Amino acid sequence: MSQTIALIGSGPTAIYSLRRLLSSARPLEITVFEKEAVAGRGMPYHPAVNDRAMLANIASIEIPPICETLVEWLARQPPEELDRLRVQPAQINDREFLPRVVLGEYFKAQFDRVVATGRAAGHTVTIKAGHEVTDVALQRDEIRVTVSRPDLPPEHHAFGHVIMATGHSFPDLTEVKPGYFVSPWPAPLLKGIPAGDVGILGTSLSGIDAMVTIATSHGSFYHDEAGLLEYHPASASEGLRISLMSRKGMLPEADFYFPIPYDPLLICTDEAVDALVASGRDDLLDAVFGLFCKELAAADPDYAAKIGLAGLTVETIEAAYFADREKNDPFLWAALNLAEAKQNYETRTTVGWRYAILRMHEVVARVVPHLNARDLKRFHSHFKSLFVDDYATVPHASIERVLALRRAGVLDICKLGNDYELDIDTPARGAIICRPEGTLVFDTLVDATGQGSLSADEIPFPSLRKQGAVTKASARSEGQVQIGNQPTLEQETGGVALDSSFRFVVDTPMSNHLYCLALPFLLHQFPFVQGITSSYELGETVAAAILASDDKNLGQMPQVTGASESEQGLELFVP
Repeated sequence: MSQTIALIGSGPTAIYSLRRLLSSARPLEITVFEKEAVAGRGMPYHPAVNDRAMLANIASIEIPPICETLVEWLARQPPEELDRLRVQPAQINDREFLPRVVLGEYFKAQFDRVVATGRAAGHTVTIKAGHEVTDVALQRDEIRVTVSRPDLPPEHHAFGHVIMATGHSFPDLTEVKPGYFVSPWPAPLLKGIPAGDVGILGTSLSGIDAMVTIATSHGSFYHDEAGLLEYHPASASEGLRISLMSRKGMLPEADFYFPIPYDPLLICTDEAVDALVASGRDDLLDAVFGLFCKELAAADPDYAAKIGLAGLTVETIEAAYFADREKNDPFLWAALNLAEAKQNYETRTTVGWRYAILRMHEVVARVVPHLNARDLKRFHSHFKSLFVDDYATVPHASIERVLALRRAGVLDICKLGNDYELDIDTPARGAIICRPEGTLVFDTLVDATGQGSLSADEIPFPSLRKQGAVTKASARSEGQVQIGNQPTLEQETGGVALDSSFRFVVDTPMSNHLYCLALPFLLHQFPFVQGITSSYELGETVAAAILASDDKNLGQMPQVTGASESEQGLELFVP
């Protein structure tokens, strides 16, 4: 009897999961459900969601290959396809940042090859594009999945294993009132924003992408005779003014050069962190912070001395890390940082402290699910921002666009601080932001602060909520040291309770083969699981767990109800 598996979603996380599953010597029956008409692209890279000017913040060298690397795939595309993708042959190198829609086409091509290879190896792979999973219910020995299609009765399927790879969660309605957008996605909706005072909440790449989308609908970027990128507004759009806003009022830094694969860490290693976790100590965060400081000081002693690392704590390191940028004009800092980053790329120079923090973010993340409730709050409040800032650097072209808009008199950056209030009810259009320094009034406001974490109460499948099968994640209370199997007092912390294989923790006599790889539900305990490398690691982990299942846990053949005989098993794969 073959093992039956369902994948909800067909983006990068699902593709990496599928590739690993299809390496099984045992024949599998796998069904992929994708609510979009075409499977394999993933929302972050879909052409209907992104503007063509939007850049991915990951280069080919960092993307775990599927059947081939991004560069290899681009190199074999005919000239007419490169023209369609707007990729110049000179751009095809492993360090280039390309438009998001290009990555979407790459993932679609890899998805098709993975499916074809799996079928040739004897697996049954059914692609149900245009099928939205609307409910999931746990049974004793199987998982029931309800699927909807427009103007057709719902279908009910049963599987042995189900992987939720639904990716980011964005609202169905983006412009919830005239001039107020709760998300920058889908980006084409931003094209209709009229020239005027436009506010964008968020200064990360999502905010910059929203800025570029709006700017290109009211003017154009061009290179002058000296090769400097400039921006020229259209004659009817000279009233366009854009404000990027965040609590700190800072821009992200430009992507920096570093060796890939990573050089090994010497002190703050996986083994050292795992040993601290195994000790059961209650000061776990401070102990890991000690390893972090030792590694950082060894990697860049001058930087450690400059910020006074030896005297810093979990609570004070954030202020020291951002101090210089907060004291400087953000556009001046961006120009200087961009020049440094470009020079370092040319000379292949690695900045020691930046590279050390980048390499440590995944190591430090190992400790987060084991922190007590107090330390989990300390981590999110003070320590996490260093790593996010360091790994969330942006393409050089993104900073060049920011500076071009500033020179054109179109762009400003506003520091909101922690005491601002957003008023969307008072104005008929747009929004008002009240802060101690003064009131900001916008004809249009776009919230581009990114994906927030979701909890068990927000699982999109009503049967799971009704069954009580999904529980909130919890952490030990402060002072409750774990000794052996001794129970400890726990506090709910947000997110969902998952085991080491990302299965929902189920206390009732129901199937525990439902795996959660939907990023919003992972962020609280796994704060750095955003990006394609995380998609690869998550997919590998879950697929390996499924393949290691005992024969007694193998699912049964899929059962389908609510569809005619001619529809049962029909593959709606769109090549």
